[in-house]
Amino acid sequence: MEEIKINDTFSTKINFKDYESKELTLNGMIQNLRNLAWGGFLILRTPDYHIQTVYDRNSINVDPDELRVESAVKITGTVKAAKIKDKSIFPQDFEVQVTKIEVLSTPSVNPLPLDTTKKELNAGLDTKFDLRPLTLRHPKQQAVFKIAAVIYNEFGNFLAENGFTRICSPKMVSSGAEGGANIFDLEYFGRKAYLAQSPQFYKQMMVGAFGRVYETAPVFRAEKHDTSRHLNEYVSLDFEMMLENGFIDIIQVESGMLRHVLAKLAEKCSKEIALLDIELPVLNKIVMIPFQEVHEIIFEKYKKDFRGEKDLAPEEENLIGQYAKEKYNTDFVFVTHYPSAKRPFYTMDDPNHPDQTLSFDLIFRGVEITTGGQRLHKYEDYLSKMEKMNLNPQDFKGYLQAFQFGMPAHGGLGFGLERFTALICGLANVKEASLFPRDINRLDP
Repeated sequence: MEEIKINDTFSTKINFKDYESKELTLNGMIQNLRNLAWGGFLILRTPDYHIQTVYDRNSINVDPDELRVESAVKITGTVKAAKIKDKSIFPQDFEVQVTKIEVLSTPSVNPLPLDTTKKELNAGLDTKFDLRPLTLRHPKQQAVFKIAAVIYNEFGNFLAENGFTRICSPKMVSSGAEGGANIFDLEYFGRKAYLAQSPQFYKQMMVGAFGRVYETAPVFRAEKHDTSRHLNEYVSLDFEMMLENGFIDIIQVESGMLRHVLAKLAEKCSKEIALLDIELPVLNKIVMIPFQEVHEIIFEKYKKDFRGEKDLAPEEENLIGQYAKEKYNTDFVFVTHYPSAKRPFYTMDDPNHPDQTLSFDLIFRGVEITTGGQRLHKYEDYLSKMEKMNLNPQDFKGYLQAFQFGMPAHGGLGFGLERFTALICGLANVKEASLFPRDINRLDP
């Protein structure tokens, strides 16, 4: 039997200043390699860095011409101050002068099917997705998902710091939260089950237990669309909460969360922001426009007539985003009071305007990123709404228990991680903000 002491730290962060003029050993992958007559440059990819290393051809233990990109290596050398302009390299003020290279493994494919050493990944979408394990190694591809990771983490951090309890709801369910045909069905021990379209029912139930809850998890939509805005599996960032002042409480919490997330992106992703040459938005005011007023604004200002529509078309979202930017100097606009006919049965109608709901969408840079609102909280109101919508309460009996047992006024929202990431990063297609996108044509890798 052997007893081993538990390490005190597991961080891969390095204070290069502390190692200046000292020897350092690094493990990583060869991101890029440039051999010259005298020696060359090797960019080493580690969990936290893309480190420039420099070697003298006559002073290292391996033939640099035998080295290959995407080999795993252990490099030993001396840390020296440097001034590096390439934005894909980090740190830019230190490099390593190599004395020894140990090759741990090399790719079995030669040459690699795609060159990831260029500043831009020159490949079409299908190629990017077909070769995802390789293309995700490109610095700009990595930057997108470093940004997505901070959004994901800080969404939860903000809510946890403000009294929300994280929940993990089932992804195999007996009925759909959104209804309709856009739901994947599966065989479940001799009975029909479905992949969850949303954690909606469960997060509502848990408001009765915890008051404020959130979840960060995948959801599934069996919609046969193939657009730049949609995925069939995406990560939904959800929260649900007790309300004191109606659905404005939800808008306030989302605005606070977004301000927190954007501040953390500026703090933690400065190199990714610089590499992608993106500008973070500023959220310093809440702008709300009722749904019907949006129709009138678009008609009067842009001469586009959507006044008979029960939802916002993508063109209308884009135009109201443009309007908010011009009039209020904001990238964010909350469109409120959507028609009851276009919202799910659990959405509360406006008591003063029964054909409207106490709900909203958040439009960011002309694209909807959030749907939210106040929910019904009385059992009798559910029965009444279900009858109007020809829904059978028996199909939702597990969900409706919560309201029989008593529930507070509450509401919440769902927030699409990939769509928000794509808009932050200036990507033309939301699929590029998904590690392994799923749409009607793709189930692999």
